[in-house]
Amino acid sequence: MPAPVALDWDPQREEDELRAYLGNAYDRGRLERYQDVLDEEARNADDEREFYRTSHGYLYNLTAFAMTGTKLPYLNMLTSLVPPGSRVLDYGCGIGSDGLMLLDAGYEVEFADFDNPSTAYLRARLKQRSLDAPVHDIEGHVPDGFDAAYSFDVIEHVPDSFAFLREMESRAKLVEVNFLEFDPNEQELHHELPIGALVRHAAARDLRVYKVLHGTSHVVLYGSEPVGALRRLVNLGRVAAAKFR
Repeated sequence: MPAPVALDWDPQREEDELRAYLGNAYDRGRLERYQDVLDEEARNADDEREFYRTSHGYLYNLTAFAMTGTKLPYLNMLTSLVPPGSRVLDYGCGIGSDGLMLLDAGYEVEFADFDNPSTAYLRARLKQRSLDAPVHDIEGHVPDGFDAAYSFDVIEHVPDSFAFLREMESRAKLVEVNFLEFDPNEQELHHELPIGALVRHAAARDLRVYKVLHGTSHVVLYGSEPVGALRRLVNLGRVAAAKFR
């Protein structure tokens, strides 16, 4: 496998951009208590649909998470297989930190999420960096024909995880997504995922990579087209072997 592309991960820039965007409204304490802030906001929302379309707490939550570098290994897996210049879709982009790193590395990135405060901030970040990239509303038209689509720490928020994968598969040749093990004490907004069935779904296609990262994050990178029975068995064997490493 080729070496990953060098990505410019800059935690301080993540905070600096949020501070500049919010101005006098910026509250460092909300960044430090990012999960409590988000959970409280979710409890006060009428329902999940409203929450994901109106949340301001995610500006702090996603900024704090981007500052940890947790998703760098996921991006390294992607860039090892997909070269710069490729057209990629950041599906469920939030504030767009992953896609912004890929844009800086020479990828042709498009973003998709609900039209909400996070994507409003993303548009401001693109403008501030003098970058031109589409930000699509997933309730409207999202194009297809991408070389790859990725979605990190998103699928656990949706009601139908298989429908979510099919949406990504319909738009790109390669799909990368991670499945988080459920922890009821960690995150009020997560749905419990059928991880075994989701990994088997990927194994029934052109599975390129399966890894368990950070102890609880099952990452798959696979081609969208189904494969034959023999290849599925080989893929399942690779999955089983990876779990015992």
